[in-house]
Amino acid sequence: MSGPEIVTFGCRLNAYESEAIRARASEAHLNDAVIFNTCAVTAEAVRQSRQAIRKVRREKPDARIIVTGCAAQTEPETYSAMPEVDHVLGNAEKLTNASYRDFGLGTAERIRVNDIFSVKETASQFVDSFEGRVRAFLQIQNGCDHRCTFCIIPFGRGNSRSVPMGSVVEEARRLVEKGFGEIVLTGVDLTSYGADLPGAPTLGQLVRRLLKLVPELRRLRLSSIDSVEADDELFRAIAEEERLAPHFHLSAQSGDDMILKRMKRRHSRKDTIAFCEEVRRLRPNAAFGADLIAGFPTETDAMFENTARLVDNAGISYLHIFPFSPRKGVPAARMPQVSKDIIKQRAARLREKGADALARRLRSLAGTEQIIIVEKEGIGRTACFAPAKITGVAEIGSFIRVRVTGADTTDLTAERI
Repeated sequence: MSGPEIVTFGCRLNAYESEAIRARASEAHLNDAVIFNTCAVTAEAVRQSRQAIRKVRREKPDARIIVTGCAAQTEPETYSAMPEVDHVLGNAEKLTNASYRDFGLGTAERIRVNDIFSVKETASQFVDSFEGRVRAFLQIQNGCDHRCTFCIIPFGRGNSRSVPMGSVVEEARRLVEKGFGEIVLTGVDLTSYGADLPGAPTLGQLVRRLLKLVPELRRLRLSSIDSVEADDELFRAIAEEERLAPHFHLSAQSGDDMILKRMKRRHSRKDTIAFCEEVRRLRPNAAFGADLIAGFPTETDAMFENTARLVDNAGISYLHIFPFSPRKGVPAARMPQVSKDIIKQRAARLREKGADALARRLRSLAGTEQIIIVEKEGIGRTACFAPAKITGVAEIGSFIRVRVTGADTTDLTAERI
């Protein structure tokens, strides 16, 4: 093998951390290793990771297989029981140089998973490259202090902790120097940023500071946010900072107030709609995405319809749909469950609504001029995250001005100006 192979499941934060893992494993010369950075959000994610591990063992019988990530943290016994797995590494341990040096020396324990709640700080990982990507991820926060009844992630990530503002700016500068024109701020609970730091800076203050101190950065994007926690400085940044991408992905989860209460969410249906309306007032070209759970325990047909209507009422056009999947140890697993067939039907309905909403959004952009980052030959995305097929030659990673000439159900068509 030419170098360690990293297999990533789940979120943008995992994608970011996979590059840190790649760097540490490469430094330790683990050229025969296949490292699985797992996700614990759903039981299906765990199942898929186990399936992938078995497949790799069949295809690469001599490889060293290391399993880490959220699922390894929350259920290490699942992976340690697999004969295909050589080592299981916790979420904190996966980011330390020492773990990989020990693997290289042959002195590592088979299972190294410690108490994630003992981790009190999050340091910048100083990741310099992102394999196959034109935009960089930058971790500013990890963990979560909330305990939503469906969510296992705090037990995989620990409590909320933030990267100091100076380190974020320093890493952003280095990423820009490496040639990345777009940076995506990532974390588990992004809008909780700064509460644990001296002076309690907010996400909005970080955004403003970063854009001021890194003027060469062409575009800054936020990953998933909790709309009810958006601070005044973030709204000001949305209104005034053209380099802040007008695309906001919301951790909405449901559009029914009773279900939101049973989830122990901190927002109401009204809050989600109000956030979208206010952002649209400040940035008329803004686009919205949302995570939605289909078939949460006790969800009736009427409750589900409230969620389906939220897509239209809030003007959401990019949906991530999660069929509810009970995770062992979380309160929602003990609530009255919706049948799997109904969950499947409701998830399909939401995906259909999402496809229709995206098609309408794309058609609304016909005839406009957009600045696109070129992701690969002939393909790019606008600031509001709309995918586009481009005519004309453009360097991968560059920003180009285009005129949108049309749209189908999934992509814009555009020509370079």
